[in-house]
Amino acid sequence: MAVRVTGADKGSPAQRAGLAGTVLLSVDGNEINDMLDYSYYTSGAQLELAVMRGARLEYVSVEKEEYEPLGCTFESYLIDKKHSCRNKCMFCFIDQLPKGLRETLYFKDDDERLSFLFGNYITLTNLNAHEVERIKRMHISPINISVHTVEPELRVRMMTNKNAGEALNYIDEFAAEGIEMNCQLVLCRGVNDGEHLRKSVEKLASLYPAVRSVAAVPSGLTRFREGLYPLTPYDEETAAGVLDILEEYGEKYKAEHGMRIVYPGDEWFLLAGRPIPPADYYDDYPQLENGVGMWRKLHDEFMDALPESRGPLLPRAVDVATGEAAYPLICGLADALQRLHRNVRVTVHCVENNFFGGNITVAGLLTGTDLTAQLKGRLKSHTLGVPETMLRDEKDKFLDDVTVRQLEKALGVRVRILPQDGAALVAALLK
Repeated sequence: MAVRVTGADKGSPAQRAGLAGTVLLSVDGNEINDMLDYSYYTSGAQLELAVMRGARLEYVSVEKEEYEPLGCTFESYLIDKKHSCRNKCMFCFIDQLPKGLRETLYFKDDDERLSFLFGNYITLTNLNAHEVERIKRMHISPINISVHTVEPELRVRMMTNKNAGEALNYIDEFAAEGIEMNCQLVLCRGVNDGEHLRKSVEKLASLYPAVRSVAAVPSGLTRFREGLYPLTPYDEETAAGVLDILEEYGEKYKAEHGMRIVYPGDEWFLLAGRPIPPADYYDDYPQLENGVGMWRKLHDEFMDALPESRGPLLPRAVDVATGEAAYPLICGLADALQRLHRNVRVTVHCVENNFFGGNITVAGLLTGTDLTAQLKGRLKSHTLGVPETMLRDEKDKFLDDVTVRQLEKALGVRVRILPQDGAALVAALLK
């Protein structure tokens, strides 16, 4: 595949070699199809590149430090297009979105490259033979996998993909190659929990240390499920039943391996009305990118940073918006901050997710529409703090395309974006 180099980073080996504007054909004789190929084959200290400069074929020798980035830039980060998902999972959140949101929100990715580069979860059902062999050859690790169940027939039914059961074999193949995997089970009440959950945990944990961790999270159900598989949200009793199974296996594997391997999502503890475990419960937080242990980590970082914030402060006040799930945690952090700094006032607001409805309670899925409707006339200060998870990567828009500036105008306040790191959150609230 010929890849056009659109530019070169300043001071990079690519700039020194004059690669901007060329077409990259190969590196050391290896064809470049995407960012994984590019990153892997350009990691060495001495490279031989075949490029087209206009209509002329050239061979360019490059010397650099081993693993130093070559520095080429391309039309898109992945070089080619993202791989889309061909499944139609019974719990898919994207299928539950209302019409009228920005187009990018409706794209389902199932791309093994994004799993390695950004921690995205993949189902394995969209891999072809070339991609499977490349993962083995390049030893791409870790890979994050959405498993949901290890029972082939049940997986086919849950994902509405005839290849979903057969794709489970890749997990064993990758384990045999020593490729590390973090696995996810999205649980649907009465479908893949109970004894099905036990089978999944036992199978995946048997592949430790290749399968380094298994997280279980409840399916998120919005009010837009017309025509979709009928699913029922977990309640306190059923959540406690799931949590009991996960705790049982976690204790077992902790005794056997020194790691729990199995980690319940924070939602299970909240639904079951049980306290969030201490930090050592999560070992080294292997499923933090999946949100597992985020509550505990934020709490401990915040509390550890509080003593360092001592000192006289001028009176100040700030309002903070959060979702129903995080409301008790944020209230606790605000109280601790105010006990230390008596002239600081933090008013925490619990915002319900009326936009998506259902059992959606996390702050990251709140919209500007709900913030505006529920906070108008209720704010106690001229500053509103919103968690950065509510916004897209550019930190300028909510899921419903309401901008930060529009929210400021509607509420008559300045909006401050609050970080997810606990120490940084202390600093932001006191700024």
